[in-house]
Amino acid sequence: MQEIATRKVTISDIAALQEIGRKTFYETFAANNTAGNMEQYLEEGFSEHKLAAELNNEHSLFYFALLGGRIIGYLKVNLGMSQTELQDSDSLEIERIYVLQEFQGKKVGQVLYEKAIELALHYKVDYIWLGVWEENKKAIGFYTKNGFVPFDRHIFKLGDDEQTDIMMKKTLQADQSAH
Repeated sequence: MQEIATRKVTISDIAALQEIGRKTFYETFAANNTAGNMEQYLEEGFSEHKLAAELNNEHSLFYFALLGGRIIGYLKVNLGMSQTELQDSDSLEIERIYVLQEFQGKKVGQVLYEKAIELALHYKVDYIWLGVWEENKKAIGFYTKNGFVPFDRHIFKLGDDEQTDIMMKKTLQADQSAH
């Protein structure tokens, strides 16, 4: 397989971001949620207006994963007050790592995760955190394998369904900053 590249998403990429965002979210969660709740979330969560606001926010960063020029996944991280929960200036939130189903298990998520680590080190944060749906065992396993530990829970609303996310974090070691 070719090397997976990453590229920062810009406002001119909004249509591509909307497409990959909706497709990967649907592939990941449609089987476990009602069609109505999925439709509502995909419409609101990936609206052009919402994505434009996020792309224009200097504390939210998006990166595409590319294979041979094709967008196969993406990463969204938040810093400071743009974080969805903690809003700690010493942390970075991984809000989304999503990969097209056909490319899962091919290290794409790992490449995006490593991009998040690179950003965390660049911004000199102490730790990275995220929320992952308690039913998404595959993602929980991925983050656990990468050194994340659960520290809390919060509610994520998908349409009219309240779901529990496990909040996980990873403290960055002081010696990593030397790399």
